[in-house]
Amino acid sequence: MISSCVKTLLIDTHCHVQSEAFDADRGEVLERARHSLEALIVVGDDLEASRRAIELCGPGVYAVVGVHPYHAALLCGETTPDSDSALDTLRELALSPGVVGIGETGLDYYRYCTTPKEAQREAFIAQLELARELALPVAIHNREAHEDVSAILDEYAPLPAGGVMHCFAGGPDFVERTLGWGLHISFAGNVTFPKAQELRDAARAVPVERLLVETDSPYLAPQPVRGKRCEPAYVCYTLQTLAETRGESVEELAQRTVENARRLFRLSE
Repeated sequence: MISSCVKTLLIDTHCHVQSEAFDADRGEVLERARHSLEALIVVGDDLEASRRAIELCGPGVYAVVGVHPYHAALLCGETTPDSDSALDTLRELALSPGVVGIGETGLDYYRYCTTPKEAQREAFIAQLELARELALPVAIHNREAHEDVSAILDEYAPLPAGGVMHCFAGGPDFVERTLGWGLHISFAGNVTFPKAQELRDAARAVPVERLLVETDSPYLAPQPVRGKRCEPAYVCYTLQTLAETRGESVEELAQRTVENARRLFRLSE
């Protein structure tokens, strides 16, 4: 059993427990999460993953539905003739019980992402517009695409229901820009890595009322469990590092991040 490193139950605001990485023991993973989390938010990266996220919804489990930059062609008219129906399908999924946001969407210019940049931008904008239409917050993915993400958000922000820059990757200067768009900022397990000093510097610059925590599991297991498959129960390690970095009480910071998540995603207590 994994014991939480804080007394207050946490909220993992971004995980992918619907992924095949959890097919063998998803029930056990969710049971461990129930012992240390008030809630978790399961995030889609394409239409099928979004459907699976919705299937997991229940007490303390919510879904965010969307199309990741890797799969942006699904919503891009130039490469997918059926793109209108894909967007309609995403809209229908977003109206399902338990859905609390759109995402993850955004831009990924890292070398492993082969989706053309223009398709990524088109899909990102389409989902920002859908979030505006449905008054849902947006979970934004940004990997090595600061300038284009900034250009789009300069035009479309602030969004009616806000959003979060998930798995924040940047320094204090990008914190300031992100806050200017009215977004929350969420940190994942990589903020605990020894060489991630820039992320910890960024974490100190985030006002407590805009701070969230996540695992992005099965990815980015925090330093104490690095090398293992990440899971929602590990979010306590990230929270602990943030509290130490910011010079704040672990229990108080835990409670504040829970309140922030409830407010942004309109979660019931």
